[in-house]
Amino acid sequence: MREIDLRYPTCPIRNILSRISDKWSLLILRSLQKKGTMRYKDLMNIIPDISQKMLSSTLKRLEEDKLINRKMYAEIPPRVEYSLTEMGQELMPALQMMIDWAQTHFERITQEVEEK
Repeated sequence: MREIDLRYPTCPIRNILSRISDKWSLLILRSLQKKGTMRYKDLMNIIPDISQKMLSSTLKRLEEDKLINRKMYAEIPPRVEYSLTEMGQELMPALQMMIDWAQTHFERITQEVEEK
């Protein structure tokens, strides 16, 4: 589990939202929501600009935070599958609202940035 912010140990914004607010976590969670159970290679294909190291470390953090399940099969070659936990599924409606908002306002926001 990642460390809590000792200056603000009871602040959910700092201590929970910081765990899921990076772009890779959001993309992984969204991919698992849309596709269901996925293998590592499937995640690499659906998020082509993520490095193997970043995907591995982000998956590990999301598993530690109990947002995704990791299931390993004793096969040769080994097979590992990822899926959302119940807690991860509970998070998705809030993330979907953020995604919808971003899609609605993307052009307006990026246009204003380009004009500056």
